[in-house]
Amino acid sequence: MRRADRLFAIVQLLRGGRPVTARRLADRLEVSERTIYRDVVELTLGGVPVSGEPGRGYTLPRSFEIPPLMFERHEIEALVLGARMVDAWAGPRLAASARAALDKIRGAVPAALVGHVDDAPMYAPSFGPKPALASFDLVHEALTTGRRLVIRYANRDGTDSDRSIQPLGLYFWGKAWTLAAWCELRDDFRSFRIDRIGAARLGDTFPPDPDRSLETFLRKVRAGRPE
Repeated sequence: MRRADRLFAIVQLLRGGRPVTARRLADRLEVSERTIYRDVVELTLGGVPVSGEPGRGYTLPRSFEIPPLMFERHEIEALVLGARMVDAWAGPRLAASARAALDKIRGAVPAALVGHVDDAPMYAPSFGPKPALASFDLVHEALTTGRRLVIRYANRDGTDSDRSIQPLGLYFWGKAWTLAAWCELRDDFRSFRIDRIGAARLGDTFPPDPDRSLETFLRKVRAGRPE
C-alpha cells in the first residue's frame, strides 16, 4: 500500500469516534506500530485533528470531514484536456477509464469548480478516421502486466512477419502510436506502429532484464542522435 493510501485509510479507521490503538491499526494495515506512530505524526502536522497517544489509542472528532479535492482551475483544465486526449486517441478500455476518472473528479471538487470540469474550452478532436486501435487494449495489457506479445506485423515494405516481442513503452506522436519493444526475432530493440499490428495475442511473462529495458532502449536512441 502506498503511504498516501495508508494515511487515508488511517483517517477512515479513526472516524468512528472510538479510540483505536496503534497495534490494531498496524494489524489492519499490515505495517509496524512504529510506522503507525510516524503516520499519525504526519497527519497531525498536516492539520488532521488526531487526538490520543501511543498505548491508549487514537481518535478523530465525529464532526471531522475529509475536505474536498482543492484543485486550481488550471489544474482541472489540464486533467480534463488529458482525459479528452486519451478518450480521442487511446483504445476503448483506457478511454472509458479516462471518462470514469473525470466523473470522480467532478464528484470530488467543490461545487464552484464543477463547471471547469464540464466546460473547459480545451479539446482533442480526432479529425477523420481514428487510427487503427484494434490492438491498443491488448498492447496496453501486455505492457502493464509484463507479458510477451505474439503478433503479425505489417512491415514498411508491405510484407508481413510473425514476431514475439517484449513490450517496453508506448509513445503517441500525434497521428500514430508506437510500441518500443525487444524483438525476439531480431534479437534487438525495435519500434512497432500499433496500426500495423494485425493478429495479436498475449504470451507468457518475461523476466526483467536491464540489457533489454526501456532505459537501455532510450540510451541507445539518444546515443544514435546527431548533436
